[in-house]
Amino acid sequence: MIKNIFKGIKAYAGTFKLINNLGLWKYFAIPIAISFLTALLIGVLAWALSDSIGSIIAKVWFWEWGSETFRAISDVMGGILIVALGLILYKHIILAVSAPFMSPVSEKIEHHLLGAAHTHRNTTNAAQLWRGVRINTRNLLMEFMFTIPLLLLSFIPVLNIVTSILIFIIQSYYAGFGNMDYTLERHYTYSESTKFVRNNSGVAIGNGIIFMAMLFIPVLGIILVLPLSVTASTTETVRLIKENKKLPLENASNKSLHV
Repeated sequence: MIKNIFKGIKAYAGTFKLINNLGLWKYFAIPIAISFLTALLIGVLAWALSDSIGSIIAKVWFWEWGSETFRAISDVMGGILIVALGLILYKHIILAVSAPFMSPVSEKIEHHLLGAAHTHRNTTNAAQLWRGVRINTRNLLMEFMFTIPLLLLSFIPVLNIVTSILIFIIQSYYAGFGNMDYTLERHYTYSESTKFVRNNSGVAIGNGIIFMAMLFIPVLGIILVLPLSVTASTTETVRLIKENKKLPLENASNKSLHV
């Protein structure tokens, strides 16, 4: 598991070079706009609703003394709660809606790595969008199921350190899942893809760790998160597919799965 996590992280090395060499930046314009607008909307909601959520949390404090302090803390907690849930929604929204744009990018990278003879494209843009919505809706529900109990436990001092790490790992896994599926959709069915990612969960987590970390970089992280994460996940997923299906490389002497 740990070894595969590092493989998922290491796959980010050389992504800028690969994107430039294949001229892929133009394909990211609309997904970047979607990413930016979604993040902006979540930020506005966090700012607007933090007081309301904070007032609800503050009701658990029945005592008069310290009520103002606890209310101030509650407002902050409300904002953090919205941002945490917002990050989950943000991730799955952009991964699902960007599917028709990211799948062709993944295909071009796979074509570069494996050659045209081993690149499959039996889906339409509508089919890719529907699969993206289906996969990410499923992942969203699963992530909420695991994350909400951990968020509630995170209000307990000391324990919140452990829950924060677990929440980050869970978010990373599902982020990596979504990125890997842009490649998997050309080779596996819906159920086969979920099994594939589950069997390679370390790679998904490694890819998602960088994905999630980039979201904490103001503006620039939101712009670059999809181009870099999708490129990294494609190179690593193609390698895994090659191992599982033993696909031969074309012109292997001139190409590498770790560009």
